[in-house]
Formats: sequence, structure tokens, C-alpha cells
Amino acid sequence: MTALYITLLVSGCSQSGSPYGEHQPPDDRITLVAVGDIMLGGTAEEIMLKNDYDYPFQKTSHLFANADIVIGNLEGPLTNIESSALDKEYIFRSPPESVAPALSRAGFNVMNLANNHTMDYGVGGMNDTIDSLKQNGIFTLGAGENRRQARKGIVLNTHYGRVALLSYSLTFPEDFWATDERAGTAFGHKKDIQEDVQRLSQQADYIIVSFHWGREKTTTLRPYQPTLAHAAIDAGADVVVGHHPHVLQAVERYKNGIILYSLGNYVFGSYSKDAATSMVARITLHKGMFYSAELIPIKVLNTEVVFQPYPLKGHAASKVIRHINQLSQHTQTHFKLINNRGYLHTRSNKIQSLTHSN
Repeated sequence: MTALYITLLVSGCSQSGSPYGEHQPPDDRITLVAVGDIMLGGTAEEIMLKNDYDYPFQKTSHLFANADIVIGNLEGPLTNIESSALDKEYIFRSPPESVAPALSRAGFNVMNLANNHTMDYGVGGMNDTIDSLKQNGIFTLGAGENRRQARKGIVLNTHYGRVALLSYSLTFPEDFWATDERAGTAFGHKKDIQEDVQRLSQQADYIIVSFHWGREKTTTLRPYQPTLAHAAIDAGADVVVGHHPHVLQAVERYKNGIILYSLGNYVFGSYSKDAATSMVARITLHKGMFYSAELIPIKVLNTEVVFQPYPLKGHAASKVIRHINQLSQHTQTHFKLINNRGYLHTRSNKIQSLTHSN
């Protein structure tokens, strides 16, 4: 079993200063922070070379503080391989010697690789990515030398329980999907997802499942998204995290778990105006269950933030939370806006109202 030991530092805030009131998260909680798509190449490369690769995280890495697990979706391999044989419109790569250490310094300790860019530079690019991240203390999910390895998942030990993570891609090209004889990413067959969740349930107290899925630049869910998300939670998962659309999609409180259908972009090397706002999600786990979710709106429009996202406040923050609530109406999931953030709490229907002091 892969082990990760992290010291959990709990800030001592009084109940009167907490949005949870008397039901504030207990000290023996586990905190997961999740962000969306990360790609530091493309049109971002010039800015990275000018400012260094720590630059994109300088205004948001504090949001990862005191978290046990910080996970993102890494689009494109970390490799110095110079040419790709693929006939593909968008091919990404970033320098491993610069990006992997910067991700580690920012606070990431898990990266999803089950997506439509991990194999842009072939098996060599995939292996370079896994190796460079591992050398910098970052675990990888969803890709491997064959289908079994890609589906294996990881189990991380924290002071307050074991957390298993799995990841799957539902995106083309099909040649990127691992087979019994071919390296690649884990494809999300419903049967495989259920088997993997049930397998890791024997080894861990909590299960997190990540999906690269949906349609780019649209808030509308594809029918298979809730089907697979529900199947994962029915099999024993606590949290489902989605990415690929580059924009935000609905959140669903389903049974004893939570589904974040798309976290949108985090830092992505494109000046496209389709992705303007996004969010960082802080998920609390406690006593074998999902406990609470906190959504932190961020600005990601690169024509303005220039690949350095920052937290939103005031009207801009409330607009994002209202947008999430509108998208989530059909799932009957609602976040309460407090101090520029959205809160969903499973232990109480009432979250203490606070002034917008942030």
C-alpha cells in the first residue's frame, strides 16, 4: 500500500467565526482540495519563462493550506521529447524539470493523468510525467503501462484515516486508452469503476473518484456523467471530481456523497474567453463520510489574470456561487454564500449567517 503521512494543522477558529456554527468541522477531519485543468505550456510558456513556474500559483496556493490531499488534472505530459507522431489538433507538453517542482511547492501531492493529453508524446512522455512527479513527491492516477496499472489507484495514509483515489477518462482519442497489452489511460467502464471502488473499499476509509468527461465549453451534462457518478457512489465512493469541459458544471449531493461534475480550469495555457471563472473545492471527510464542501470562486480569464488566477470577492464571488446553484437546481443541491465562498454542510440544515468580512 502506498503511504503518505501528512501532519494536519488545524486553525483554531471560534464557533462564532465559523460558517458551521456549533457543527464546525472537528479536529480529526481529513481535507481534500481539488482544482480543475492545469496546463502550463501553449500560450502560457512565454509568461512562465519570464516569471518562472511558481508564478501561476502565487495568489491561490494559500487555499491549499492545511489540506491532506491536493489534487489537480494535469493536461499534457511533462517531457522534453521534442516531436510527436500524433495527427491531433492540440498537442501539449511542459518541461518536467520546471513544472513538477513548481506543482510540489504549490502544495499538490496528487495529479490526475487520465485525460486526452497524457499520451500526446507517447508512452515515453507518459513515463517522463510519472517519473518527474514521483521524484517531487506527487502521486499519479489513471495512467500506466497497461489497463491493470492504469486502474490500480492509490491509497494514502493520513493521521485520521486512509483515502483511496481512482481516476478515469471518458475522452478521445481511443488510442490513448490502456489495454491489457498497451500503455495509456484508464477508460471509465461502469463495471470497472464499480469493481475498482469495491476493491479499494477493502483498503481505505474513504474513496475519491476522478473523471475526465463531458463536453468542452458547455454546462450541460452528458447522460453518462450522472450514470457513472452515481454508480461510483453506489459502489462506495464518497466524492466524485470531474474535469474536461473547462467551465463549471453542476454539483450534486447524492446519497452520502458529493459530485462535482466539472471544476473548470485552474491554470490553463490558453487565452480563450470561454473560461472566465472557476473554483477551488475544499472537501471535508469525517467518520467515514463526506462532511462538508466549500467552494472558493476564482478568476481564470487569462486575458485579465495572465495565467495567475486569484480568489474572487464581493459581487463577483456571489455571482459564481449563484451560477453553481442555478446549474445544480435539478440536483436539489444548494450552497450558502458566506464570506465570498459557497458552503454545503451535511450535519445541519442551518449554516450560521456571517457578514462578508473577507
